[in-house]
Amino acid sequence: MQRRRRCKIIATLGPASNDEAAIERLWRAGADLFRINMSHADPAAMRERVAMIRAVEERVGRSIGVLVDLQGPKLRVGAFAGGGAAISAGDRFTFDSDPAPGDATRVCLPHPEILSSLRPGHKLLIDDGRLRLHVVEIAPETAPQKAVAVVDIGGIISNRKGVSLPDTDIPVAAMTPKDRIDLDAALETGVDWIALSFVQRGEDVAEVKKIADGRALVMAKIEKPQAIARLDEILAVADGLMVARGDLGVEMPLEKVPGLQKRITREARRYGRPVVVATQMLESMITAAAPTRAEVSDVATAVFEGADAIMLSAESASGRYPAEAVSMMNRIGEEVEREGVYRSIIAAQRAAPERTGADAVAIAARDMAETLDLKAIVAWTASGATALRVARERPRAPILALTPNRDTARRLTVVWGVKAVVTKDANDVDDMANRACKFAVRQGMAEKGERILIIAGVPFGTPGATNMLRLAFIGENDGFRAQ
Repeated sequence: MQRRRRCKIIATLGPASNDEAAIERLWRAGADLFRINMSHADPAAMRERVAMIRAVEERVGRSIGVLVDLQGPKLRVGAFAGGGAAISAGDRFTFDSDPAPGDATRVCLPHPEILSSLRPGHKLLIDDGRLRLHVVEIAPETAPQKAVAVVDIGGIISNRKGVSLPDTDIPVAAMTPKDRIDLDAALETGVDWIALSFVQRGEDVAEVKKIADGRALVMAKIEKPQAIARLDEILAVADGLMVARGDLGVEMPLEKVPGLQKRITREARRYGRPVVVATQMLESMITAAAPTRAEVSDVATAVFEGADAIMLSAESASGRYPAEAVSMMNRIGEEVEREGVYRSIIAAQRAAPERTGADAVAIAARDMAETLDLKAIVAWTASGATALRVARERPRAPILALTPNRDTARRLTVVWGVKAVVTKDANDVDDMANRACKFAVRQGMAEKGERILIIAGVPFGTPGATNMLRLAFIGENDGFRAQ
C-alpha cells in the first residue's frame, strides 16, 4: 500500500479498536503508528495490544510504530459528605490536609506537596477548569495544612475531581509508581516511543531517558505552563514533543493555545525533533460519521504548520467510527499537501541550520533534490539521525530511510515524510547506490530512467557520521548508473 502523505497519523487504541482486524482496518485507513493510553490500560492489556500490532505489521509487511502514553500524576480533591457541594463566586473555600469529608466551606486536598507550594494569587482549576478559584491565604506549616481561596467561577464541586495548578511549580516527579511499572513493562515489551505526561522541566524527561537507556525514545507532552516556560530546556533532552492541547487549554487561556501550538511546532522543527499535535482534532466523530468544518480546518492547520504527526484519541479508541475518523484525517492530510500554497508555507518555516556537517549535508540534499527535480532522497541510517535531519528540511522529494535496525524503522514512523525499510547495511559505496535504486523502485518512489539522491555516512554503520551525497541514475534491472 503506497502512501504519499508526508504528515503521519497516530491512532489511539481502545474498546472500539481492540482486535487485530480493527487495528488492520485503522492501518489501511491511514494510521502510521498506534498509541496505547496507560490511563486506561495495565501492563497485561498493553502487551496484548502490542502483540496484535506486531501481528498486523507482519501481515502488511510495513514497519508500524507503537507509542505508550504514561498516565502521570493525577491531582484530585478528596471526598464530600454528601458527594459534593455547591460553591458560588465570591465564596471563601479552604483546601486542607484534614481527611474528614468536605462540605460547602472546605475539602481535603490529599497532596501535601501542593499545599506547601501554593502562594497567594495562585489559581486552582477544578474539574477541567469548570470551577476556578484563587488563593488568598496560606498556612503550609499548620496542622492541618491549608490554603484559603476565593471562588471566581462557581458550581458543584464533587468527589475526586481533578485539580490543575497553572501558576504553581509542584515538586512532584512526572512519574508515579504506576508509571514506573508501566514504563518497565513497555520497555520489556519493545515499544518504540514513551510519551511522558506532567512534564515541568528537562529533568523529568532525563529521568525517563535514563531508565529507557535507548530501548525506546521519549516524547515530552507539553501540557503545562511550566513546560512552556522551559521549552528549550525540554527540547534539548526530549526525542520528540506532543502538543497536548486538552490539558494545555485547561491550564492556560484557550485563546493562547493556537499560538502556542505554532510556537511549539516550529521550535521542535528547529531542534530537529518530531512533533505531534493532539487532542480533540475530530472530536465530533466520536458519535458522528462526519466531522465539523471547524475540525477539518483544525487538522488542516496542523498539517500546514508542518507537524510530523497528527493524533486521534477517543475518536479511534472509543468512538463509533474509528476507521472513518482515520480515513478522514488521511484525506485532509493528502488534500492539504496537494494545495498550491502548502510548499510555500512549509518553506517559510525553515529554521537556520546548525553549524554541523550533518545539517550542511541535509540542506545540500534538499537543494539538490529540488534543483534537479529528483524523485527521492534515500538515506542510509543506523540510528535514524540522518533521516531526521533530512526530514527537518521538509524536502519536496519523498524520503526513503534504509536501516539495518527494525527498531529504527519503527521509530521513524512518526517522522514527517519518511518511509523506512529494514535491510542489511551496505557493503561498499556501489552496493549502497545499487540497493538504494532498487528500493526506490520497489517502494514506488522512482522508475527506470529517473534519478535519486543518496545520503549516508562513511564509514557505514557509524552513528552521527552523515557526510556523503551521491547522485544516481536508475538504469536497467533497477540498478544504478553513477552521475
